[in-house]
Amino acid sequence: MRPTWLEVDLGRLGENYRTLARRLAPKTRVIGVVKANAYGHGAVPVAKRLLELGAARLAVATAGEGAELRAAGIEAPIHLLGSLHPDEAEDALKADLIPTLTTLEAARALAALRPGARVHVKVDTGMGRVGVPPGALAGFVAELESLGLFVEGIFTHFAVADEDLAFTRAQLGRFLAAVRPLKKRYLLHAANSAAVLAGIGTDLDFVRPGIALYGLPPDQSLESELLPILSWKAKATMVKTLPAGHGVGYGLTWKARGGEILATLPFGYADGFPRALSNRGYVRLEGAYLPVVGRVSMDQTTVRLKTPPPPEAVFEAVTADLDPKTSLTGRARALGTINYELATLLAPRLPRRHIT
Repeated sequence: MRPTWLEVDLGRLGENYRTLARRLAPKTRVIGVVKANAYGHGAVPVAKRLLELGAARLAVATAGEGAELRAAGIEAPIHLLGSLHPDEAEDALKADLIPTLTTLEAARALAALRPGARVHVKVDTGMGRVGVPPGALAGFVAELESLGLFVEGIFTHFAVADEDLAFTRAQLGRFLAAVRPLKKRYLLHAANSAAVLAGIGTDLDFVRPGIALYGLPPDQSLESELLPILSWKAKATMVKTLPAGHGVGYGLTWKARGGEILATLPFGYADGFPRALSNRGYVRLEGAYLPVVGRVSMDQTTVRLKTPPPPEAVFEAVTADLDPKTSLTGRARALGTINYELATLLAPRLPRRHIT
């Protein structure tokens, strides 16, 4: 084990799951989104816990992510989100995934390999990335079924559920209007984390929460009933004092005044601690903020203390709360980005300890 690690609280994951589930209609089931290594939290342990909690299905972004879950013994249905490219068809089928179709080219590639493959169709109701236009949905579904594919479900994705509820409700209206003329009954889903929290699309067959499961508010507010489930901890590899004028880090952008106590921590931007925190970020130790001094390097970061740390002190690079200086959400706001990005940048080389 490295002297820096992530702790992921699966008990809190359960509390967040139940918080979201209370907002759903009795018939509505959960597709737990575990793409990007469960938003940096560790896909396999998180996926297994979500299924134990009652999630009906899982969702990933790549065939490789789905194959990792299958290799771990997970047998639940797994959706492959995004728009299937023809080059992905074989890998998606090998991993027994449910692909998303938005083009006939991908549909033909899939049907050539397995005519009865189960698929879901995505409708573009306003997001503008991928999806079949609402007016073309009926014809597209008919084409897929003529190829022998099993169209199990139809879904859409909300663009601004964390910002504009009127637009989100309009998207849901366009989605329902698009599926209404279809002659068959398909499984329907639309709601992401923000929509579940807002109560929009929570009475369809499925919802697809992601970021909220991990206790990170999708609207970036520091006020949330969700519980962040991840903390990042480290032990110092060296504690020292430097003489006045001695520089620290690449570029020597910070100079000691003399007598300061410095601790070098064994993580850097290659682990997901942004270089943008150079000379402006903080870590926490026993409730005290310790400023980052010098540039964050690839593998090491230096912080300044007022008093010597206790033996075996454990520093917190990310705290499992909504602290504006040391939580993923607070730090993202300070850096002008979103907590999704900082979570998914947490490197695979960081050991993850999943606790209950």
